[in-house]
Amino acid sequence: MMPVETVYRDTVFREAVFREAWPLVVASTARLTRDLDLAEDCVQDAVERALRARPDNLAAWLTTTAHRIALDRLRREATLRRKLPLLVVPEDPDPGPGPTDPLRLVFTCCHPALARASQVALTLRLVCGVEVRTVADVLLTGEAGVARRITRAKRKIAAARIPYRVPPDDELAGRLDVVLTVVHLLHTAGHVGPGTGLTDADLTARASGLARMLVRLLPTEPEPRALLGLILLTEARGPARTDAAGEAVLLADQDRTQWDRDLIREGLQLVTAALRAGPQGRFALQGAVAGLHAVAPSWAETDWAQVVTTYDALLRTWPSPVVALNRAAARSRLPGADLRAILHEVDTLDLGDYRYLPATRADLLTRLGRTAEAAAAYEDALALTTNPVERALLLRRRSEIDPRVVRS
Repeated sequence: MMPVETVYRDTVFREAVFREAWPLVVASTARLTRDLDLAEDCVQDAVERALRARPDNLAAWLTTTAHRIALDRLRREATLRRKLPLLVVPEDPDPGPGPTDPLRLVFTCCHPALARASQVALTLRLVCGVEVRTVADVLLTGEAGVARRITRAKRKIAAARIPYRVPPDDELAGRLDVVLTVVHLLHTAGHVGPGTGLTDADLTARASGLARMLVRLLPTEPEPRALLGLILLTEARGPARTDAAGEAVLLADQDRTQWDRDLIREGLQLVTAALRAGPQGRFALQGAVAGLHAVAPSWAETDWAQVVTTYDALLRTWPSPVVALNRAAARSRLPGADLRAILHEVDTLDLGDYRYLPATRADLLTRLGRTAEAAAAYEDALALTTNPVERALLLRRRSEIDPRVVRS
């Protein structure tokens, strides 16, 4: 059995690989092999060798080693590229690593020919190096099903002969939205996911890294800047999201002196630039809402009227029941709000098993004094919530309106 210290060092090293080098190395190797499966296998092999070699320049060493492994495999399996041409690359025959390689891989994984869940799974696995079991947790599905989904997505890329490239300008707008959505889903999955903590810092860091890469490689596009700004504004509140005991703290109750002002400043600059560039996209408008919360001195002093106005614009740009739910919650904070009418509006939303729907209902019912119904709504939210920190918050809120409830 390996010593605990060795296991720990190997785990830390693997995390460093995925954080610092995985997207570039997989993308560069995929351009060489024109085969996503082969590229992933070669990089995995290179990582195993790196565990023994512990190179100083990790990305360069892994790229060189993965390329050598791939070329050896291709020489030994001369028919591979004839039988399994998973990636068609008519341009850029030079297989050396380039600055757009990770972006090529992102756009390939997020091709519109693939279903959204497949886009997310393939991006998490190939671009971020997330283990299949973690992908399964993010997608709230079984590990075997995720593995099959990833395999089918790769085969569909082969069958559709999807080119391994950044789309041309006339296709970029439609394709970019899919990429941004997947990155946003990755970041969202890092908050109140299925793990034991409130935040998965690894997932959120990978999302912010992808967003920064998109901004760097597509500097004239406003929505990547807006998405990065939205992510930074969300991350700025991170230190205040839990208390000293590790329990969740609602935005209304957070100590705003703990918010990261540098992240807020950068996030506001990015969102403002995106809004000014126009037209106002959905990530720019979501970033604007986050910015209004970031600049408010307190919960009570939040400019709720402007928040609602921004949600109105977001609903026109991106009609979504989740946006409608958030808009209703914001409207309930306006002076003189008709909570009964807002509750009726919330009850008409078709959100399936979205756990924040019953939680929002519970809050509205509590404020209306309908405590028995509120307690039942909290039970509905608990039934849909697996994260232990979030469950503790819901139990705490439920116990505040019904002291007979025992927190566990």
